[in-house]
Amino acid sequence: MASPIDDVEFLVASDHRVTVLQSLRERPCSRTELRTATGASSATVGRILSDFEDRHWIDREGRDYELTGLGTFVADRMESFVEAMTTEQRLREVSPWLPFELEGFGVELLGDPVVSSPGQRYPYEPVERNVQLLAETKTLRGFGMVMLKASVLEEFFASVLEGMQVEMVYPPAVFETIHAWDPETVAEALAHDTYSVYLHDDLPNSDWCGISLLDDRTTICCYEPETGMLRSLVDTDAPEAYEWGEAVVERYRAEARPLEDVADLDPDESSQPSPGVGSNRR
Repeated sequence: MASPIDDVEFLVASDHRVTVLQSLRERPCSRTELRTATGASSATVGRILSDFEDRHWIDREGRDYELTGLGTFVADRMESFVEAMTTEQRLREVSPWLPFELEGFGVELLGDPVVSSPGQRYPYEPVERNVQLLAETKTLRGFGMVMLKASVLEEFFASVLEGMQVEMVYPPAVFETIHAWDPETVAEALAHDTYSVYLHDDLPNSDWCGISLLDDRTTICCYEPETGMLRSLVDTDAPEAYEWGEAVVERYRAEARPLEDVADLDPDESSQPSPGVGSNRR
């Protein structure tokens, strides 16, 4: 008997074989329809169908071919693997900055994520994605290192003043930096009962990672710890990610102190920018 790896190699070595399998997973198809789907010659499609029949993956009913129960088993798992590798490719370059150290976090939580990374030609993609998400949300909860570019803060506080419900847990240095950006705007926002600020001295990964829950989306904002360089904004509407993020945010919110109870914090004093904070107005 051939090794299972041989059959995996047989299938993935040809885009046409994968396409035939995926097409038949959707519905029975004729040979002509499979030629159209694959763009392959009649001879190539014939060889693929013959190979699939030898493996008992397909049956023929009149002019149409359809998957057997075994073929459906293979096709379903092939689809799952393709989806997994699609996600892996999106996350490959930003994976060193994802919060794998946080309990319960894993790639499988992210579903079909949107990955925004600064590129050499266009470094503002994560900033603009964050601004877009803020403009579309009515509630926000989160903790840690948040995106502190001026354009994001402008959108954030505009949304707070318009009534967005916000509960944030910050490291003290991050909140001091936010306050230093525009003390009057921050004070005005704090006067609203919809904006609650908590401080935590020992947030995990607080110098390079921030997690936020925006309505039904989860965002993970990651920085390079040594340089403060923004590396990625990953967001997803996967319920599993939201459930995980909610548990993490609630855990550290319970440990944090309300801003008004912190006697040793003087936000009117100037503070040095935290990692990731720059003067760029984008």
